[in-house]
Amino acid sequence: MLAPKDAVLPPKPFDFSSAPLLVIWETTRSCALSCAHCRADADLSRDPRELSTDEGFKLIDQVADMGTPILILSGGDPLVREDLEDLVRHAKSRKLRVGTIPAATPNLTRERLASLKDAGLDQVAFSLDGDTARSHDEFRRAPGAFARVLQAVEWSRELGLPMQINTCLGAWNIGSFESIVDLVSSLPIAFWEVFFLIPVGRGAALGGLTPEQFETVFARLRRLSLEKEFVVKLTEAPHFRRYLKVLEAAAGSGAAERVERAVARPASVRSGLRLPDRAVNAGDGFMFVDHLGGVCPSGFLPEVRGNVRDGSLARLYREDALFTGLRDHERLGGKCGVCEYRQSCGGSRARAWATTGDAWAEDASCAYVPASPR
Repeated sequence: MLAPKDAVLPPKPFDFSSAPLLVIWETTRSCALSCAHCRADADLSRDPRELSTDEGFKLIDQVADMGTPILILSGGDPLVREDLEDLVRHAKSRKLRVGTIPAATPNLTRERLASLKDAGLDQVAFSLDGDTARSHDEFRRAPGAFARVLQAVEWSRELGLPMQINTCLGAWNIGSFESIVDLVSSLPIAFWEVFFLIPVGRGAALGGLTPEQFETVFARLRRLSLEKEFVVKLTEAPHFRRYLKVLEAAAGSGAAERVERAVARPASVRSGLRLPDRAVNAGDGFMFVDHLGGVCPSGFLPEVRGNVRDGSLARLYREDALFTGLRDHERLGGKCGVCEYRQSCGGSRARAWATTGDAWAEDASCAYVPASPR
């Protein structure tokens, strides 16, 4: 039976097997910072092999043609690219939602933020990884970075540019987590993205959270999502979905499900998209393109499967054996493979790869014990 002409039909579920929800393009690896957790050995120099402006336009076209709604222009420090505004304008002409993640260096000015907003930038993200200038600047290895971020937050507020704060969480700052929560909560932001350390690059020397600490943080972030207007987003913690489902089962209500809808997916696509009951994961709703055009499931699972200069982004995502394999949760090993929540969670494939060399191994950061073997 046909729906009435004025009926508002629910959006079709977004299909992770067809296209990633978001693509991150590392526009450059050049950066004046040397952050302790960086997945790459970034430095000040510009690699002459970086994608050119025209090649960037072609990449953006491929992202849009594939059906992906969100593009993040990252680095390094994307502000070192003089054509960043041109890239934003082209992405907006293709109806993409575009964000960028500038480093807290002298490149970050009010004038540049205003220029990016005028180009159509939808959102800017700044990093805060400590509750004080001392702790943040030591982690970022850049005196004054903390103050520069807070100044950039004020500039963005004045310009009406929506903001996101990114926080990397691990053993070094879990002790000050509540103070970080207080700091972030005091800022005029739309999103807080909490990233859980993957031990690659410089981050291999740092410690992540224990499984028990993950559970404690999950509980706190769930409460925070109910208390604040901004959206809390978790990255490299797909087992938060399992946490919510277990909570919901124990409560015997839909409360946890409602929280999941608000927390476990990017609010930037809440309107017009209905996501599957599945966490965004490496190669599964997510794709990364490095500064040389190499295509990987994630920046934290940097297995290059092709290059945008001579291949199809959509074909790689839909047909490459690693990408399709990462979306097959029946291949998971260890306790992830026998977990009743494996389809909606799947464990962090990047963390499994970084810690064991096997992208389908169990995610050892999860405290949950599956109910029974398969």
